[in-house]
Amino acid sequence: MPRKLKVGKYKIKTHKATSKRFRLTGAGKLVRTKGGKSHFRRRTSPRTKALLSEMIEVKGKNIIQRVKRLAPYL
Repeated sequence: MPRKLKVGKYKIKTHKATSKRFRLTGAGKLVRTKGGKSHFRRRTSPRTKALLSEMIEVKGKNIIQRVKRLAPYL
């Protein structure tokens, strides 16, 4: 016999590191920021530094599932 689903009883804590790294677009796509922006950027070309500010769409199905579990209210 399957268990009953408990609805609306507990709030789930958001994993803060996940909520800071990922964002949902208006269309419902999950996007992420690029890493490597904090230090060791002196030798990097201006074009490469500009490309680091872009947001990239997350394509892996398993990663999307994991992010939604860690940050359910994203």
